[in-house]
Amino acid sequence: MSPAVRVIPCLDVDDGRVVKGVNFADLRDAGDPVELARRYDGQGADELTFLDVTATTGDRSTMYDVVTRCAEQIFIPLTVGGGVRTVEDVDTLLRRGADKVGVNSAAVARPQLISEIAQRFGSQVLVLSVDARRVPDGQPGTASGYEVTTHGGRRGTGICAVEWAARAAETGAGEILLNSIDADGTKQGFDLAMLAAVRREVRVPLIASGGAGSPAHFPPAVDAGADAVLAASILHFGDTTVPQIKEELDRAGHEVR
Repeated sequence: MSPAVRVIPCLDVDDGRVVKGVNFADLRDAGDPVELARRYDGQGADELTFLDVTATTGDRSTMYDVVTRCAEQIFIPLTVGGGVRTVEDVDTLLRRGADKVGVNSAAVARPQLISEIAQRFGSQVLVLSVDARRVPDGQPGTASGYEVTTHGGRRGTGICAVEWAARAAETGAGEILLNSIDADGTKQGFDLAMLAAVRREVRVPLIASGGAGSPAHFPPAVDAGADAVLAASILHFGDTTVPQIKEELDRAGHEVR
């Protein structure tokens, strides 16, 4: 039997507030991260993801105090990403209450960071966050048609997203958080083709992110290969709840916790 599908609210945090936009732009305030963390824990979320969306572009560390306050309010696993550049950053976040740590831009710049983190803390601690976008056919380095971006989706890399996810999994990433920049915030549904392409090459757990607009969008993501589903704006702005997402997954025949 396949493991139960995890439903994971995501807090994109900027300057101490949860924000959400479309295609990583035009961010608007969505609330206090500590209050939202408490709400989603109470709704039965399986995990919580906290992403400091401007730590990398602002060349600063993750806001540790906010991470700690969120961790103190919940009883579910907490993944924290944004501005993680070194093994020491991971150690600090784990001491501040994180259960897992997400890396993105720093791992693209220095891929050996993946194995360094996995060797010190174990693969179960490391989530590779892949912010991917579609590219024109034939663009060099992106045979799958999906390109890895960094710095909150602001910089293209020319790296094939599917190949990068597979390489990271082989070298120590315990999970892949696959976020579609094109679908992000649009509420038009997940990029199912991208999910399926990565699933074919990766055996570690795959988390679908970007594009959810209703509970009906979640079962197709699992059908495409996701082991967990991420939700942000549709939860923050009251379009749906964690229980409603789980009910939809259950009706579609997917086991939930």
